[in-house]
Amino acid sequence: MFDPKTPKATEDEQFAGKIGAHADRKLESKRHPQGVWFGLGMMGLVGWTVAVPTVLGAAVGIWLDDRHPGAHPWTLALLVAGLVLGCMHAGYWVAKEDRAMHRKNGGTQ
Repeated sequence: MFDPKTPKATEDEQFAGKIGAHADRKLESKRHPQGVWFGLGMMGLVGWTVAVPTVLGAAVGIWLDDRHPGAHPWTLALLVAGLVLGCMHAGYWVAKEDRAMHRKNGGTQ
């Protein structure tokens, strides 16, 4: 197989290699379509990944404040903890998906 990055490749061979790689990516995208709905679904999934722990933290905080009132409110602390946990999880998940896309594309943009 031809490698367009070798120093002995002529400009025409490099151009042909780039065109071939582009055609391969286009064929792969036709096999696995990812349109607007896929992107909106991903945004929704990331949103829920952040929203669910935040709301759960607030709910547990309200429950704790009702059951064990103290000098410091639990609601705000657990809401922030849920938000941080959700953001960390979403960041990890997005980075993992990004690595998988780059690995599938052979490290090309």
